[in-house]
Amino acid sequence: MPLDRNAATLPPVVLRAVAGGDHVLTPEALAFVAQLQARFGLRLHALMVARARRQERIDRGELPDYLPHTREIRHGIWRAAPIPAALADRRVEIIGPPDRRTMIAGLNSGARVFLADFEDGTAPGFARIVAGQANLIEHRDGTLEHDDPATGKRLRPDPDPALLIIRPRGLHLSEANVLIGGQPVSAALFDFGLSLFHCGRALAATGRGPFYCLPKLESHGEARFWNDVFLFAQERSGLAEGTIKATVLIETLPAAFEMDEIVWELRDHIAGLACGRWDYVFSYIKTLRNHPAYVLPECTQLAMEDAFLAAYAARLVKVCHRRGIHALGGMSAAIPTPGDAGANEAAFAQVRADKTHEVGMGFDGAWVAHPDLVPVARAVFDAGMHGPNQIARPRQEWRVEPAMLLKPHQGTITQAGVRLNIETAIEYLANWLQGRGTVSIRGRIEDAATAEISRAQLWQWIRHGAEVETGQGPRPLTADWLGELVQAEIVAVLERLGPAGFHRGHYASAARIVQEAATAATLPDFIIPAAYDVLNALD
Repeated sequence: MPLDRNAATLPPVVLRAVAGGDHVLTPEALAFVAQLQARFGLRLHALMVARARRQERIDRGELPDYLPHTREIRHGIWRAAPIPAALADRRVEIIGPPDRRTMIAGLNSGARVFLADFEDGTAPGFARIVAGQANLIEHRDGTLEHDDPATGKRLRPDPDPALLIIRPRGLHLSEANVLIGGQPVSAALFDFGLSLFHCGRALAATGRGPFYCLPKLESHGEARFWNDVFLFAQERSGLAEGTIKATVLIETLPAAFEMDEIVWELRDHIAGLACGRWDYVFSYIKTLRNHPAYVLPECTQLAMEDAFLAAYAARLVKVCHRRGIHALGGMSAAIPTPGDAGANEAAFAQVRADKTHEVGMGFDGAWVAHPDLVPVARAVFDAGMHGPNQIARPRQEWRVEPAMLLKPHQGTITQAGVRLNIETAIEYLANWLQGRGTVSIRGRIEDAATAEISRAQLWQWIRHGAEVETGQGPRPLTADWLGELVQAEIVAVLERLGPAGFHRGHYASAARIVQEAATAATLPDFIIPAAYDVLNALD
């Protein structure tokens, strides 16, 4: 790959030694990452400051709205660049962390796309991040394989595997184990830069990439940032303009008001928008944290067919099809239970209902978390979608006003719901600290979004004195009562695992992180950065 003629003047790179690093963290690859950081690091910092300032305005009473100065973009007649043939059909996509076993299972699942998730589905210990990049290189070279100890078989990708899309970490995260000029490198630029350097030209040569999924964007300014990163990276890599294609996850409330603008900024590189509904609910709570009118009921009562979630999904389909790109539905996180036919049929029925609703709305595909759900979801899209996608199916009759994107769901908060949030957040984070980014909890595959929404709801209910139904009358949730419930959960885990399992599982650290986030004076933007410090210490 051509390097910048001024590469010798770039700041020094300091990194933690890790197995496999000599294959992934080559001087040339790190020089490319350093170029990205030098070129875009300060600009990225300014975007994070802009996020904080917007949140301050909302905290003071300003509500999200469509931007008046971009009205011509929203109402203009224009379309994004054509979608590559390899991305024309995305009816079922499967997502998972980039470890060998999961990658091969996803690539062989029968899904159209396997999304290698370095973000919410990965606990970002440095060894796991580097190993994930090494697995991408082996997939590039056709040498990816895994010896399955359970069966004694050697697993390899099929001759015609699913298309690979890579999800780097969000713009708000840093990679603490790589210092450039004495400062941690952007995790997003690190993940993107390494994968593009090592695999970009090989994927482009076959017409199967490089393709990315961009998480946690909050504004069209952040989309412009990624577009400029793509232009710079393509020029440095010798790739033609527009080679990189990206799907943007609309999983923050501010981004829902700027969908057209996000597509416009990435119009030469965008392939679609996707619903990230659990993260979206979390962002709704976080963005409107100071406003008591937007307190939500417990998660089990937040249906995609109602209130702000329904408006969000409708707007995403409308914008995508008007601009000639894919609209991807949400994740079906249900997983089969071995030996339990009744539970499995209930899970499959839930997925069928979910996907039937999405294909009826006009979505062109959706995500699942387990290979056994691929044929279930595919059957629904095969029956309801005549052709590789529904982009030609307009939804211009839907008019989505700002108030519709803010309308809260109605429902109740029960003591069982509070306990479920506590249990789920602690269980997920304890597993995350052990290195597992995707965790099976109560028959569902959960990722970091689950911990975020669980603790954010606890904070919101305490902050606004939400009434909890206890069976003996309503009772407001307080920090003291939450402390008692957290302690009860710790006792339950101790009884289940014993002292050795409790401490080995890092449940005390997980409980502390959850309780501190749920009782903070101001709702923390994210819980994962605090947990990341603990993860690095444990590493």
